[in-house]
Amino acid sequence: MTKVTIKNRQQQLQESLIKNGFKAVALNPGPDLTYFTGLDFHLMERPIIGIFPAEGIPILVLPELEQQKLSGLDYEIRGFCYTEDLSTWQGVMTDAFTETELGSGKLGVIPNRLRLLELKYLEEALPEADITSAQPIISSLRMVKGDHEIELMEEAARIAECALTATLSAIKPGVTEKEIASKLVGRLLHHGSDPDLPFFPIVAFGPNSANPHAVPTSRELNSGDLVLIDWGATCEGYYSDITRTFAMGDIHPELEQIADFVRKANAAGRSVVKAGVTARSVDQAARKVIDEAGYGEFFIHRTGHGLGREAHEAPYISQYDKTILKSGMTFTIEPGIYLPGRGGVRIEDDILVTEDGCKSLTQLPRELTQLFFEE
Repeated sequence: MTKVTIKNRQQQLQESLIKNGFKAVALNPGPDLTYFTGLDFHLMERPIIGIFPAEGIPILVLPELEQQKLSGLDYEIRGFCYTEDLSTWQGVMTDAFTETELGSGKLGVIPNRLRLLELKYLEEALPEADITSAQPIISSLRMVKGDHEIELMEEAARIAECALTATLSAIKPGVTEKEIASKLVGRLLHHGSDPDLPFFPIVAFGPNSANPHAVPTSRELNSGDLVLIDWGATCEGYYSDITRTFAMGDIHPELEQIADFVRKANAAGRSVVKAGVTARSVDQAARKVIDEAGYGEFFIHRTGHGLGREAHEAPYISQYDKTILKSGMTFTIEPGIYLPGRGGVRIEDDILVTEDGCKSLTQLPRELTQLFFEE
């Protein structure tokens, strides 16, 4: 990320903090801290906290072994480093927060990221502060993607689709879910994905495909099985997340039928996407198709979720999410029908909102594809 990008994001954050009455926001390692600094840290036993005041220069509390990451930066950030002596950590934290002059003001945190470890240090350093969620502020800034972010997500989708295409020839009766998942991971890396995948691929055969979040097992593929594959790639920290369903030879007519209903539901969801509509309207459009087909009770999750630096982020394409879509937002559309004990179908695409519609970042066919093999 360029200096201009970082500075613009930090300025937007400060403006939003002031508008919402926050004195500062504290972020620990994860996609939010990387978004505003361009720096990557991982969660470990040594706490790392980025402090972004509504006015002033950002601060980063970090262990000495990480301080070289601050050298050569082309924007301002003040580092407070601590040693391996645990007894000194609280003092360094307190010194860093003293610089913000926060007092009893509002300190924003991200509830699903902040650990008890960091929270205790914050509470000790700022005993009078009002520590509260800043999730809506951060989400609103990250939801709309810039041109470069979109380019990276398009590349992540391309890598993922190339990897699956190269894996399909290995899918034949007798192979296990684990074997196909491992081959797919190898292909993802071979085709250019970052090693930090969005998630380990879901590969589910037959009845296992009726579990939306199945974990690959040693189950062998049989002729007549549905094959559900949910996978993604990473490009410079940005994710793709795709699902396609295949048939191993001839399958039961009802399974073919639900695959067609899911395909139509996916198309219906995509058809209503454009700037100005609500997230819930996309869910309603997709869900209506499946409800009217008589399979509403078997569509057991929301229609989609935001996508970017996280596999799941805002907005959420749910009947309960009233977020108004804006050009540049990215999310999945992934309706599904799951028949317990028999099989399930899901078709998932990565979608970019435009002013007058949407663009699918994913290009693989959505129709149920039959896989055949030569003995």
